[in-house]
Amino acid sequence: MTEPRPIDSVVLVKQVPDTHHITGDAMTRDGTMNRGVLPAIFNPEDLNALEMALQIRDRHGGTVTVITMGPPKAANVLRDALWRGADKVVLLTDRRFAGADTLATSVVLQLAIEKIGRFDLVLAGRQAIDGDTAQVGPQTAEKLGIPQITYAEAVLDIADDRITARRALAARCGRGGPSSRPTRHSTTTLPLATSGSRSGPPTTSAPARTGSVSPGRRPRSTR
Repeated sequence: MTEPRPIDSVVLVKQVPDTHHITGDAMTRDGTMNRGVLPAIFNPEDLNALEMALQIRDRHGGTVTVITMGPPKAANVLRDALWRGADKVVLLTDRRFAGADTLATSVVLQLAIEKIGRFDLVLAGRQAIDGDTAQVGPQTAEKLGIPQITYAEAVLDIADDRITARRALAARCGRGGPSSRPTRHSTTTLPLATSGSRSGPPTTSAPARTGSVSPGRRPRSTR
């Protein structure tokens, strides 16, 4: 067995409009959301990813860096992340990011993570409540060239440079509609990159209770 080492995690979060307070003024004539009339909150599923990263740090040591992309007021979710225990936070903001789709967002996040330079895991909530695409986590992993575990419900173990996660998978639907069978669970194990490796294993994404987990890479020097 290899000696345990600290785990440096990056968590991707988003500030979103509180969709529990939708009123007639919340929708514009073209069918888009008027974000200005809704209070902004920490995306609930990203809180699951942050909690997972903090639990990993409590068990293994290391750091938790939280990244968000958005307008200047998105710094509020970063202050919340610091209050909850994150070590470092990064705000990515620029007028040119306005209206970015999931592809553009994942490129910006990829470049930010590469700028950080040293990480073992990237975690993200399954999806944001204002878009429900569930694409940014997997797309970011693809851009980084690292593997992913989707629908990760819990990280069961990190040892011998390998991570094992429990996944929650929806029951299959039949012709008559959604199955009444309970959610199925499975476990997935991937290797963690060792120091100096330039590529990592596949990434992971999780359901509402968790977020995406992506084993990352640890370059010899940080930037």
